[in-house]
Amino acid sequence: MERHEAARREILVAPDRFEITAEDAILVTELTSAVAVCVYDAAEEAGALLHLRCIVKTSKPADVTDTTLATELLLLDRCLEALREAAPAARQLQARIVAHIGEGAQGVCETVMNVVRHYLTDAGVQLLPEDVAAGPARTLRFRPGMGWVHARG
Repeated sequence: MERHEAARREILVAPDRFEITAEDAILVTELTSAVAVCVYDAAEEAGALLHLRCIVKTSKPADVTDTTLATELLLLDRCLEALREAAPAARQLQARIVAHIGEGAQGVCETVMNVVRHYLTDAGVQLLPEDVAAGPARTLRFRPGMGWVHARG
């Protein structure tokens, strides 16, 4: 059996950014105190990866400012809008949240994940089981065309 994995294009997703693909590509990012939102429509083979950092403020470690949450919601909204523009026939969007909980960032990451969950639910996106872990940084590889999510670390 031949493997064509090496020929597949990889798209690196930077922190506080998102990338969209409507081709058979793999979206890749590294999570360190961060939440990744993997959104896709398997029938249309299109998807997006949004990388949100969980930034801990030293003055109030468990607090997330309204400005930070508003910025993250704006990024999530733009991500979904761009995905719907790239794949207008996508009607069955699904999302999986993958997170890395860094030291002292549990409260911040939980708040971000709650906001993301509520937004996706309100947007009609089906939520799939989450993958949340602490420890070393996590490498995330997401192939939207297959709905394949692999986190290592």
